[in-house]
Amino acid sequence: MIRRFGDRPEPGQRYIRRAGAYAILPLDGQLLLTHQSEPEPEVQLPGGGIDPGESPLAALHREVFEETGWRIATPRRFAAFRRFAYMPEYDLWAEKLCTIYVARPIACMGPPSEPGHEALWATPEQAVALLGNPGDAHFTALFDRLNRR
Repeated sequence: MIRRFGDRPEPGQRYIRRAGAYAILPLDGQLLLTHQSEPEPEVQLPGGGIDPGESPLAALHREVFEETGWRIATPRRFAAFRRFAYMPEYDLWAEKLCTIYVARPIACMGPPSEPGHEALWATPEQAVALLGNPGDAHFTALFDRLNRR
């Protein structure tokens, strides 16, 4: 069973399962995050939905680049969780299956290409406090604890 974070599913609401790939991106003691301005302003781990026919790693590379402008290397699976959410940009009630990878940012190619996104850097402690998704925050804190040993 995969751990759930966030709201419980609404009774009677039908949810569409939506897989996504997200990244914890450490570099020089900081983490690369994305700020999404709409539909609600929120700081997030870069990443997003896996398109039909797309592999999780291809989606991860694409989404990180679109949301931050950075290319990444050496992604490795770190954790997974699920959450139930309404996605207003798609008018969709989703059971989001979130796989988190750890990868290395290697080159900034320019600003994010996805409208409404801005790349930002934060210390791990700042990132945990800023992240709007409790699953992202939990696994970022776990990553930080494991890397302090």
